[in-house]
Amino acid sequence: MQRWCSLDAGRATLACAGTSAGTARTSAYATWWLEQTLADLPAADDWLGAAEAVRLSGMRFPKRRADWRLGRWTAKHAVSFYLKLPVDPSSLARVEIRAAPSGAPEAFLGNEPAPVTISISHREGRAACAIAGSPAMLGCDLEIAEPRSDAFATDYFTAEEQDLVAQATEADRWRLLALLWSAKESALKALGEGLRLDTRSVAVDLQPHSSAVVWQPLRAEYDGRVFDGWWRQTDNLVRTMVAAPAPAPPLTYQT
Repeated sequence: MQRWCSLDAGRATLACAGTSAGTARTSAYATWWLEQTLADLPAADDWLGAAEAVRLSGMRFPKRRADWRLGRWTAKHAVSFYLKLPVDPSSLARVEIRAAPSGAPEAFLGNEPAPVTISISHREGRAACAIAGSPAMLGCDLEIAEPRSDAFATDYFTAEEQDLVAQATEADRWRLLALLWSAKESALKALGEGLRLDTRSVAVDLQPHSSAVVWQPLRAEYDGRVFDGWWRQTDNLVRTMVAAPAPAPPLTYQT
């Protein structure tokens, strides 16, 4: 029997289950979240499809290769969990993650588009994949809360966001900078644009939240288009996800 519960930090499991944060969005779009680390990644590449293996062989730099493999491994598992497919190497090889013309990842199954929308992010030896049914606009991001220069906010944030950072306590400043930046990246991924757009064209609004729940609400707006989303932090790692239609809190699947 499947059990639904919120993401357990440090465990590589895919998401599912409403917390009290999601009760106000009972009709919201269902979304899922999977994280994996380099420790979960096998040495062999037999879980890659033929075209994916060719692409990997052309990557020269070890970090790029490691990030790409971890992102594909995570996304293939997320798609397999969502579609209730086996996750042995030969089955994973049939799930291909391709880059759309925009660069956004797309899932294919047996050379046909899979009925899912995915977004991938990786940071510091950890990858995340957000997944939902098609059609949807979806973006996710991982960021580290770490010191950044004053120019960072000036260069990349709106005037309102800069004011918010200026008013933050020293203890909250680095978290807030990472959170705002991550939410912008998630929104730009959902738009299929990435950092080709000016990050100041995306305005992030952090919604009222409660420390009693795992995922906290946020909203991002670009040119009149609104993306609702969620964020959470464990230690110095900030996670964000936005989507349209409005998503329920990301959920983690455990067996």
